[in-house]
Amino acid sequence: MRSYNIENNEFLTYDLDDITIGFSTAKNNLNFNKTFNEGKSSLNNLKKWFKVNEVVYLNQVHGTKVFSYEENMDIVNYDGDGIVTKEKQVAIGVFTADCVPIILVDTKNKVIAALHSGWKGTLNNIVSKGIKVMKENYGCNHSYIKAFIGPHNKSCCYEVSQELIDNFKDCDLFKNQQINYGRNLDLQKCVEIQLMNEGIKNNNIVCLNLCTYCSKDKKLYSYRKEEESHGRLFSFVFIHEFKE
Repeated sequence: MRSYNIENNEFLTYDLDDITIGFSTAKNNLNFNKTFNEGKSSLNNLKKWFKVNEVVYLNQVHGTKVFSYEENMDIVNYDGDGIVTKEKQVAIGVFTADCVPIILVDTKNKVIAALHSGWKGTLNNIVSKGIKVMKENYGCNHSYIKAFIGPHNKSCCYEVSQELIDNFKDCDLFKNQQINYGRNLDLQKCVEIQLMNEGIKNNNIVCLNLCTYCSKDKKLYSYRKEEESHGRLFSFVFIHEFKE
């Protein structure tokens, strides 16, 4: 991971040859909430900051619907929480402010995915839905998929109801697994379990290990901490244009 700074804004990025993964921070109050003009401006600025042609996102609804994106499709008003594509110079991404952003990259087939996984998306296994689209629509193989888990409200701070803990514990995948510490739920652990259940190797899962609620190292937005603030982070991935 490296810190990429531009115009006093900070992004945390990974480069996999011709694929870039990026996670925004709240430095300089950079906000990607698309319902506000500042958010729309930030999304548009990504094009020049990262030299991409398009920035593609959805109207997130805490569900598990995952869309395939092909060139010139207009899906920004679609209700869904995941995007998969193989288009080049197109940044696909998700908005978060405590939920878990997940980026998937098939390094061999050059297919990318961005998933938004809050407790609802995690409980209903959006990871499985996203990988299914990658495999069925693009011929991906789990052996070549790397996963990146971005900043979110981690188990240190994510207190939920006992009823929700029990709902997770009722899932076959999470039985006999350490996914909670008292009333604190470990969404990252749940996501890791789901990824490995889909055949993703443990050493192909990269976690930033940054908590949106209590991070001292990076400035991040937290919906809970900031009492339902409108600030949003944007986690994204794109494939560079190949040059002969």
